[in-house]
Amino acid sequence: MPVKAKKVEKTEVVTQENPVVSPVTTPVVAPVVPVAQPMNPRPAFVRPFDHAQGKPPMNNYPPRPTYNVPQNLGEVESITGYLDDSTDGHGVLRPHFSPSEKDTYISSMVVRRLGLRPGDYVEGTARKPKENERYYALVTVTKVNGKAPSETHKRIKFHNLTPIYPIQRISLEMGAQPLSNRVIDLVAPIGRGQRGMIVAPPKAGKTTIMKDMVTGIAKNYPEIHLMAVLIGERPEEVTDIRRHLEMVTKESEIRGECAASNFDEPAEDQTRVAEIALERAKRLVEEGKDVVILLDSITRLARAYNLAIPTSGRTLSGGFDPAALYPPKRFFGAARKMEDGGSLTIIGTALVDTGSRMDELIYEEFKGTGNMELVLDRRLSERRIFPAIDVYKSGTR
Repeated sequence: MPVKAKKVEKTEVVTQENPVVSPVTTPVVAPVVPVAQPMNPRPAFVRPFDHAQGKPPMNNYPPRPTYNVPQNLGEVESITGYLDDSTDGHGVLRPHFSPSEKDTYISSMVVRRLGLRPGDYVEGTARKPKENERYYALVTVTKVNGKAPSETHKRIKFHNLTPIYPIQRISLEMGAQPLSNRVIDLVAPIGRGQRGMIVAPPKAGKTTIMKDMVTGIAKNYPEIHLMAVLIGERPEEVTDIRRHLEMVTKESEIRGECAASNFDEPAEDQTRVAEIALERAKRLVEEGKDVVILLDSITRLARAYNLAIPTSGRTLSGGFDPAALYPPKRFFGAARKMEDGGSLTIIGTALVDTGSRMDELIYEEFKGTGNMELVLDRRLSERRIFPAIDVYKSGTR
């Protein structure tokens, strides 16, 4: 006997939005559960025009906390230095362009908040390092490049300035002596924003010519900021040029700076001194000042970069890495006259007739980058004829 299937009654659950009536049973209506609302909803932010119309603020958030300098800092002293940045974002103030025991650490937060750039001359206070610390710790910043820290954000960047041809001449003549300045004015005149090169063999008198140029610029143009950048020099020459620069600038009441590194220092320190000095000059040009850098020498700077940078796997004549040419070219190429005011003049020396194929390669690479050349003749110097300037090969473009 076949078993009949038992009839099962179905019950459908419907909502009020879409009620469906079952033909078998009475539908069960599920109640709609409302979404829970916050008791005190978050108020909107204050609109800028509400304060202008005298309306009360729409929120009651507490004011932003202020950070005060702690009082238990220990012994605090005044510090000054040039900002040397790092890849991590923090900075180090170096009093004399090169690393020293008086270096001051600046956190990345302070660098960003004040808008500091490499080469800025910062004045402030710092506390002495503790037992496990390496640098002085910055406490306050009073001035940046001689101005208030609040004005650092108003500066225009160096690469955004418009370069033009040098149109303002720098006259070095001071009278009958020194004779080299008068010859330079006649044969290879210098302008503000010039990119000049002194091509000099050994013992041709390039150091004496550079000292005469420093004297002429300081005497005739007190408004020009002088900088002597010495790379890989002998210590006694560094002392001589630094004292000469201090004496001349003190008599003329202008500011002069000397960034120097000896030949016995590591190549990384030599290149770092040159980079900080260049950034320092750029910061001054951004403020509309005229800066003159006397670089001695381009050849030693390129040698230092050849040892400092990682190898690229390629080698040119004399064992020179082609990747080491870019940093010194960037240094030399920074010289320019700005249309909106300010200029950076770089007069560098290039060594020739040294018997090194590397030096000849460096000179050939930089030969066409400058717009002024002052060539010294070795035959004249051997005859004790000074200044040993070759008037036929020297000139200004």
